[in-house]
Amino acid sequence: MRTMWRFFTLFDRLKHAFDSLSIQMKLIGAYILIILVPVIILSNYLFNEFYENTIKDIIKENQFVMESEKQEILNKMDIMERTAQLTISDDKLLEYASTQRELPSPELMEFESTSYSYLQRVLFNNPDIANIHFFVRNQFLNEIWPVIYKEARVTERSWYKAALEEQEDVTWKILVDEKDVLDRSPVESKQSNSYFSFIRKINYPSNRYLGIVKVDMKIEDFFNRAYTNVPDRPSWFFILDKQDRLYTNMTTAISEFEQSNRIAKVRTQQKEGVSSFLSSDDESDSLYVIGHIDKLNVDIVNVISLQATYSKIDHTRNTVILVVVVLLILLAITTFFMQSMVLKKLHILRDSMKKVRKGDFNVDIQVKGGDEVGELAHHFRQMLKKINELIVEAVDRGAATKEAELQSLRNQIDAHFLYNTLENLKMLAEIESQYRISDALTSLGSIMRYNLKWTHDRVQMRHEIKHIEHYISIMNIRYDGKLQLEMEIPDTYMDHELLKMSLQPIVENALKHGIYLELMKKGMLIIHIRAFVLEESFYVEVSDNGIGISEDKLRKLHERLVTDDVKFTAQIREDKAMEQVSSGIGLRNVHQRIQMYYGYENGLRIVSEQGRYTKVIIKMPL
Repeated sequence: MRTMWRFFTLFDRLKHAFDSLSIQMKLIGAYILIILVPVIILSNYLFNEFYENTIKDIIKENQFVMESEKQEILNKMDIMERTAQLTISDDKLLEYASTQRELPSPELMEFESTSYSYLQRVLFNNPDIANIHFFVRNQFLNEIWPVIYKEARVTERSWYKAALEEQEDVTWKILVDEKDVLDRSPVESKQSNSYFSFIRKINYPSNRYLGIVKVDMKIEDFFNRAYTNVPDRPSWFFILDKQDRLYTNMTTAISEFEQSNRIAKVRTQQKEGVSSFLSSDDESDSLYVIGHIDKLNVDIVNVISLQATYSKIDHTRNTVILVVVVLLILLAITTFFMQSMVLKKLHILRDSMKKVRKGDFNVDIQVKGGDEVGELAHHFRQMLKKINELIVEAVDRGAATKEAELQSLRNQIDAHFLYNTLENLKMLAEIESQYRISDALTSLGSIMRYNLKWTHDRVQMRHEIKHIEHYISIMNIRYDGKLQLEMEIPDTYMDHELLKMSLQPIVENALKHGIYLELMKKGMLIIHIRAFVLEESFYVEVSDNGIGISEDKLRKLHERLVTDDVKFTAQIREDKAMEQVSSGIGLRNVHQRIQMYYGYENGLRIVSEQGRYTKVIIKMPL
């Protein structure tokens, strides 16, 4: 509550300060706002579009880079597969590895000069291949370094055990800190490297397990972009396997916590099926682009820093803002001098008005011209002329006012005389036992008091209903008791206010236009008044069982309720010329009064069926 009070207080102060400004300052401020608001909206829209388009371009560009990297990796995998295939496609090599005897020196030398020499050429012709190792389970095998080894050298290594447990013959492995095959020390490694390896089990002959072919490529050569240091590159590649192990040369540049945080973000977005997303890393925004290699079941993630992009956008935005501010300043200065010339006449007119306020009605306003200020000065001169004329007429009007007051007093005297006369007639009728006449005079007196005593435009429903009862009572004398008034008004609605004389014209119309000969012979005219509430509105429904209204007349009656006064007057004249009785004046007056007091959503609605009934529904606020 206190906050709201402070807000309104601040608003009033700002409003007062604005009202205290001169027209010149208000116009300058208006010009600036007229230009500034569209510029701000347009600039905001354009910068948002520029930002979104920039991000989209970066995403497309890096998706292309991602696809290129994926294709390069697939090409390297293909090279490794073909290298392994070339290795095991040599029958002499398989025979050498599967022989169950000690080979003599001539056969060894022949093997080295043919098949082994071929293996070396395969290795040297693929500079990206780091190692080709053939591990054989054969006690008679003669090892030929660095390609052919006995299986016993690697039986304790985890990748070897995993390869044997795999049902598939082919396995892809990332080997981190892999020791050299000839390094026999389990504690201290003389040399270790990380490899991406293709491992294939060999069955020869007759599907008998022979050994394993392992083709290695250094991990920095296989994932070239993830392990290449480019200081100026605003992006960072890393490889993420299914165990959430991260492979990159940047692991030392960021903390383990930050690595875990980035991995968690990637996994979360992957669950939602997102291949690129924005994120805040190290108090700066970054764009993540994710690619997946199904064959390896690893993800390639490219993290692009947006700091340079934001700097470029900020520079463009600041330039535009500076240009707009300079233009606004120039506009304000130009507008100030131009308005000074225009408002000079307005200042003269203001000084003349001050003189008039002090009582000088003979001011000569020296402002000419055909513009708005000149026209205002002309009308001000005419106004002064009219004021002087009205001052002269004021004295004569005083006498006329006194005359009107005397006439009003005389009318009041005449009304009292009429009331007293009716009371005397009522007493005479009661003395003569003419109670029907006495009751009629009582109702007539009540009707006259209700009509003449107009102290307020609105009355309670109980008073309007009482007035209608007196009216029906008098009219029943004319129609020999053939009129019946029914009420369906809850007591809670009797205190509801409505416009005075709003129901009586409707009831009068029911009597005037609803009665027909056949109805009066067989029955009586029943007028039913019902009050109810519906959807926060108060309704009064006046219905009768009279002759009803035809569709054509009902349509014309609705048109007359809403037509303008000029057209309505012309229609009335036309009806008189054609000797038509029904004009709808009473209903139209009630409808217009209700709309004038309660709004255009309220008023009358007429429903009728010829020969059966007529129903007038009044809608008012609850």
